[in-house]
Amino acid sequence: MKIYAPSYKRFDGVKTHLLLPNVIYCVHEFEAQKYIDKGYNVEVLPDSIRGNIARVRNYILDNYVKEKGLIIDDDIECIKRWTLKDDKPKAIKIKDLEEFIEFGFLHCEEFGAKLWGMNIIGDKGSYREYTPLSLTNTVSGSFMGFLNNDLRFDERIPLKEDYDYCIQNMNEHRKVLRFNNTFMIKKDHANKGGCADYRTIGREVEQLKLLQKKWGNSIVKFDTTQRGKKTKGFDINPIIKIPIKGV
Repeated sequence: MKIYAPSYKRFDGVKTHLLLPNVIYCVHEFEAQKYIDKGYNVEVLPDSIRGNIARVRNYILDNYVKEKGLIIDDDIECIKRWTLKDDKPKAIKIKDLEEFIEFGFLHCEEFGAKLWGMNIIGDKGSYREYTPLSLTNTVSGSFMGFLNNDLRFDERIPLKEDYDYCIQNMNEHRKVLRFNNTFMIKKDHANKGGCADYRTIGREVEQLKLLQKKWGNSIVKFDTTQRGKKTKGFDINPIIKIPIKGV
């Protein structure tokens, strides 16, 4: 089992190797030498697939992951976990992360799932103490574990590809394993490079509408509320309602 992190124009800003030393950065030909000069583990991607993260993920799945592996972000700073006995989440120690990953794949296999990940947010309310695992919630493309998964990302929706991929898995395999008590710390949209190079509000809205058109407005809903505020706004991340019974 190997760990791959797509990276684009971030040879000076990647962080995941500090957390997972065996991570392999997947970078394009035009800048591969800059990453190699830094001493990182590297797989070189063709320049012809750059500019579409869904296409990049598919290339990694087809050529590297194949049966079992992780595709994660290149700027993960920390992975934390809630427990019943602690009031605050605790960081998983670097030496324990490999064990956690193997644990994730083991549970994925036992549940009969083809995709697993962790909670998208770190809020304790989302953790739900007595629901440490769920099978009908989405996971982020920032951390996805693939197990004999024959599905591929929709290259028409490169800014919402992870939502679409999770819905595909729910539709085809009826479940996605999510560890609700575990989440990542990273910069997301504030970081330079990566998808930030072509991400705009206009494109986000366009892709969100395309995602809703593909799956219907009963599954993909626009979030028009701003948490903690009385005024209504618009969230570029949709609310996904999976019509499958269960946790």
